Amino acid sequence: MSGIYIHIPFCKQACHYCDFHFSTSMKKKDEMVLALAKEIEMRKSEFQNQQVETIYFGGGTPSILEISDLKLLIDTVYSNYKVVDNPEITVEANPDDLSKERIIELSNNKINRLSIGIQSFFEEDLKLMNRAHNSEEAKECLEFATQYFDNISVDLIYGIPEMSNEKWLQNIETALSFNIPHISSYALTVEPKTALHTFIQKGIIPQPDDEVAQEHFQILVDKLSENDFIHYELSNFGKENYFSMNNSSYWLGKKYIGIGPSAHSYDGEKRGWNVSNNGLYLKSISENKLPSESEILSKTDRYNEYVMTGLRTIWGISLDRIETEFGKTYLDYLNQQAAKYIEDHLLFVDENILRTTKKGKFLSDGIASDLFLLNLE
Repeated sequence: MSGIYIHIPFCKQACHYCDFHFSTSMKKKDEMVLALAKEIEMRKSEFQNQQVETIYFGGGTPSILEISDLKLLIDTVYSNYKVVDNPEITVEANPDDLSKERIIELSNNKINRLSIGIQSFFEEDLKLMNRAHNSEEAKECLEFATQYFDNISVDLIYGIPEMSNEKWLQNIETALSFNIPHISSYALTVEPKTALHTFIQKGIIPQPDDEVAQEHFQILVDKLSENDFIHYELSNFGKENYFSMNNSSYWLGKKYIGIGPSAHSYDGEKRGWNVSNNGLYLKSISENKLPSESEILSKTDRYNEYVMTGLRTIWGISLDRIETEFGKTYLDYLNQQAAKYIEDHLLFVDENILRTTKKGKFLSDGIASDLFLLNLE
């Protein structure tokens, strides 16, 4: 089983914290959609013996496209690949694109999951982040979306400067009041070359505080667990049967093809990535060339990747798999590195699976990097 990720590289405006690849000019939109369809077709040989179980439109802002554009891309996947009977087809959307009419149009197609970038229900936070929607639109789109879609995820951001614990809890409670079955939540991070980075350097906005972010994270974990959400990955919480199949496939090491500028692909042995430039991408596709580079992952790269994804998820790191797939040297190294974290109650072993404790979850990326092995090959 495998997935197809389609990167839509357009946004109405740039959010202050975002460092993803996108353009705010829609001039080449039609040309881009045709190029994406062509890339989907050009790469069908990569999945000859695979069935596609997820199609995911990410970005950028996929909801900026016409329904006919999304339909063309979905139909192109169907006509070139073997698709399972009921695949998960997700469209990332912004509240300002989700009028009632738009939601009905989306629901009348094969799309069966929406991932809505709410980020906050408070006006001042949305302004600070330069989001294109307002608080009213955030609530209104959920009101409509829940009438037409059963499978909805919302994104929320914590650790925003000057956001109190009470205000953060209110954000979570507002999302829960719509009976949303999946929540993805991330700490506000300051990426170089973003507007947020510049504002912090100039002293216009205070630096996000790690301790505040950690408090917000614990509030999130506790509140969602009280409401029957399963914390299945560091930033993702789903009710039973509502985990994101697309995201889970990344963490479980399944194969996926990334279509579009800056999209990444993985086939179990090598990782590929497309050029992060719309013009170069379009030129390359028009010349029938794939605009990508790739690298074969060494055994150590694959070990490090498994450690990173394993620790972030409820599936953990199987010590048996480490031994059979990577060998005893890797297992001994992992046990040795993990010992101090087990002693500090940040990691634990259960049925030969290494996992983070509740206390260790927030720190899982830092712990994982300490369990990494330098490339010995």
